[in-house]
Amino acid sequence: MRLPDKTTTLKEAIAGIADGATVMVGGFGVPGTPFTLIHELVRQGQRGLTVIKNDANEAGMGIDHLLANGQVARLITTHLGLNAHAIALMNAGEIEVEFCAQGILAERIRAGGAGLGAILTDIAADTELAAQKQRVEIDGKSYVVENALRADAALIHANSADPFGNLDYVATARNFNPLMAMAATRVIAEAERVVPLGALAADDVHTPGPFVDCVVELGELSKEYAVVRR
Repeated sequence: MRLPDKTTTLKEAIAGIADGATVMVGGFGVPGTPFTLIHELVRQGQRGLTVIKNDANEAGMGIDHLLANGQVARLITTHLGLNAHAIALMNAGEIEVEFCAQGILAERIRAGGAGLGAILTDIAADTELAAQKQRVEIDGKSYVVENALRADAALIHANSADPFGNLDYVATARNFNPLMAMAATRVIAEAERVVPLGALAADDVHTPGPFVDCVVELGELSKEYAVVRR
C-alpha cells in the first residue's frame, strides 16, 4: 500500500480553518509553539476563533498576533501572566477567557483525543476555577466535571516529519503537541525538516502519521524560535 503524501503549502494548510473554528495551538511558552502557522492564520484573517493553548505567549509574538488582529473570541488557557496585552483584552471584556489548572488542561485534551466526554477531578474544587461547573458525588466525595476538549484544527510544531506525517519532537517541544494531535479533526504540523519515509525510526516517532492531515516544511526559523534553535 502506498502511503499518502501529506506535505502541502502553508497557505493551503491554513485555508481549511473556517471562521468561528476552535483551534488548539501547541507549545509551552516558545518551545513547541508553531509560530509560522500562527502567522499564516493571522495573514488569512479567520475570525471568531476559540483558541486552546497553555499560554498566550508574550506580547508581540505567537498568540498575541491573533489577539492584536482581533481574531480571537475565546481563549482556554492556564495563564496570561506573560502577556499584558491579553490581560488588558480580558479585563476590557474584548475576549472571553476560561482558565484551568495546567494538568487539567492537558488531561481534558487527552480525554478529547481518547473519545471521552469528560473527566472527574477534585483539583481546584474549592476555587473560582470550579465555581460554575457541574459536580458529582462518588462514595461520599465531591468531584468537578471537566468537559473533554476537542478542536476543529490543531496547529503543532515538530522537529522532523516524513511525508506521511509521522512526527518527532525535541526536548520541551514535546509538551501539548502530541495530545493536541489526537484531539482535533484537522491536524496541521509545521516541521523543521521533512525526511524521506523510513528515515524516522519507529521508536523515535512521537505522533504517528494517521493523526496528521497536513505537513508544512519550515525554511529558516524566524527570531521567535530563537530559544529553540539548535
